[in-house]
Amino acid sequence: MAENGAFEKRREGVPCWVDAHLSDVEAGKRFYGELFGWTFQDAETEEEAAAGESVRACLDGEPVAALVRKTDGRMPTVWSVYFHTPDAAALTARIRAGGGQVVTPPHPVGDLGSAALAADPDGAVFGLWQPGRRTGFGRRGEPGAFAWAELYTRDTEAANAFYGDLFHDALFGPDASPDFGRARVSDVFPAEMPPHFLVHFLVEDVTAGLATVARLGGRVRVPPFEASYGRVAVVSDGQGASFALLQR
Repeated sequence: MAENGAFEKRREGVPCWVDAHLSDVEAGKRFYGELFGWTFQDAETEEEAAAGESVRACLDGEPVAALVRKTDGRMPTVWSVYFHTPDAAALTARIRAGGGQVVTPPHPVGDLGSAALAADPDGAVFGLWQPGRRTGFGRRGEPGAFAWAELYTRDTEAANAFYGDLFHDALFGPDASPDFGRARVSDVFPAEMPPHFLVHFLVEDVTAGLATVARLGGRVRVPPFEASYGRVAVVSDGQGASFALLQR
């Protein structure tokens, strides 16, 4: 996870980190470095390596993501989103009670914090992060940084009930400024696509971003479309990890 920074005070359920699991991290550095202007820092300690941080991506010196080297070729090549929690053990108990599954139970990552992976009742996988020395993004909501996570699910009403119970204040509280939404898989993807979270990065111009993705060897998965939160296009990098470009 990232260093303490401007987003230190978070409500439970606010996206606080993203990472990509890749077979070739060096290729990922070249792709995302040119696309988003990221620079990279290798893991400096055993704790960082244990957290899965093969390299930390930075924007103007502040952490925005991590590229993780896959240790098992059977693992998916995917971008994952992590939600802030002050108590990962209590949250995973509520996830189970709500019909979800705990994929990886909460486990300490040195003094950096505690991590877990879970799946909602529809099978969409997401991460949890309970901060210690590391809290999350150093930058967000600006070009080249995380801006939104959209859950594509088969049953939006069930998703609203599940996540609304888990993350009520972040989604519906008086000071809520949610930065993840829910939509039906079939609104954007083929109906057979599994439920999943799609990480969005902000760009100044989606059309220009798509040209850069193509030049770098990526693919356009879904051409630009209008969403309630901006103009979106779904793409993948040269290794197949899908994400979205968002223009507001």
